[in-house]
Amino acid sequence: MGSNSYLRGGVFMAPGAKVGISCEVKTSVLLEESAIAHFNFVGDSIIGHNVNIEAGAILCNHYNEREDDTVFVHIDGQRISTGLHKFGSLVGDGCRIGANAVLSPGTLLKPKTIVRRLELIEQDPL
Repeated sequence: MGSNSYLRGGVFMAPGAKVGISCEVKTSVLLEESAIAHFNFVGDSIIGHNVNIEAGAILCNHYNEREDDTVFVHIDGQRISTGLHKFGSLVGDGCRIGANAVLSPGTLLKPKTIVRRLELIEQDPL
């Protein structure tokens, strides 16, 4: 784990998982060989095997801008309530998330998805 990083709320890091400097990881699971670079926030998320998250990426876990902040996920075209007000992302094995990308609450990434640098993933736009 890098210096000045903050793990809180219960974080599980499998063997070979890495967290770089000045990251905050909250209530999340990082599977084997996944890497979170530096200056990232990962909240209430599950990060699959061999995922790479470049510097400055944010995996949001809360809708501050919505009156109803319940997080929904989209599966097979169906909008499903998680019943939660804090829920981040489920990131499949082998995904690559570029620098300064933002994943909105409830983001589901299939294995080997590539999120480009500065990209916003908003799967539940309202």
